Amino acid sequence: MQLHDIISKLESRFRPGEAESFDNVGLLCGDLGREISGILICHDAIESVVEEAISEGKNLIVCFHPILFKGLKSLTGKDYVERALLKAIENKIAIYAVHTVFDNDYFGVNYGICQALGLQEQRILMPKNGQLSQLQLFVPCEQREAVQEALFEAGAGSLGFYDQCSFSVQGEGTFRPREGSNPFSGHLNERSQVEEELVSVIFESYKHSKIISALKKAHPYEEVSYQIVRLENSNSYAGLGRYGELPAALTHQAFLELVKSVFNVQVIRHSMDTGALIRRVGVLGGSGASGISAAKSNNCDAYLTGDLKYHDFFQAENQILLCDIGHFESEQFVTQQLFEIVSEKFPKFAISKTKENTNPVNYFL
Repeated sequence: MQLHDIISKLESRFRPGEAESFDNVGLLCGDLGREISGILICHDAIESVVEEAISEGKNLIVCFHPILFKGLKSLTGKDYVERALLKAIENKIAIYAVHTVFDNDYFGVNYGICQALGLQEQRILMPKNGQLSQLQLFVPCEQREAVQEALFEAGAGSLGFYDQCSFSVQGEGTFRPREGSNPFSGHLNERSQVEEELVSVIFESYKHSKIISALKKAHPYEEVSYQIVRLENSNSYAGLGRYGELPAALTHQAFLELVKSVFNVQVIRHSMDTGALIRRVGVLGGSGASGISAAKSNNCDAYLTGDLKYHDFFQAENQILLCDIGHFESEQFVTQQLFEIVSEKFPKFAISKTKENTNPVNYFL
């Protein structure tokens, strides 16, 4: 398969529109027309991982963290980023990153953490706001089904675990074709009346261009009457972090022991014992200080993440147990998750996980 075909399939699952605005996801380097011989899955596409791909004959690396995060003014191999990119380019290896697309995915990074902890009744910790729009359009009753199908095919009408959702109501529309028009029905300079339906669908705003293009292509009218309204509704199926309930409440000590066991860590930096039992747990893989307020507002008894700074721990205020297990440690299930997803997308393709441990942090115990 060529790289552009593989990316098309990947992006039917890892949708770039769900990435955070600061991020750099998608294809970082590579020729879209190149034939792909195999895929290597990794956490960080550093130089040793690129060398592993070369040795295994894999010419596409699908990584979690983007090795290229900000602009480069030169590419000379002066640091670990440039060395990895140079080696990939020189050996015709493409690199594709998913990062915050997978962070925001309902079954992404934080789903993996919650599953490992055995959390039940899981919900998104910080649902996306301003991500949903509503399209309302008018179409002749006879053509409503065809236009509706085109919209569904373009991704409109998806709500959580439901798709092809819409609402319609019948009414009577009027129009008068003027000189220069090419009307679907009616006569020049004569007002016509037609039975129409008002069709309404909700869609994720990043799909805007694709959906409007599908609408105009499928609609019979020369001039399509429609409007788009940005919704204030939060999208409870996309966003950062996640929380859920432990099967049974645990003491502070028992919870920390559980975390040590599940994540195979020797060190947990944490705030003071609140004295309360822990039942509801919030999680955010990676650097998660931004989720402390959301964990508290959702009445979490504990919050698990990485990269907390000294002053972040003061935010606990004896209301919640804050636990920092490390950035990589909190995201350690990602490579396996990506491997399973990509393997399902390409069941007959050569796919493997990296054998490299790319965690740059070491501990002296």
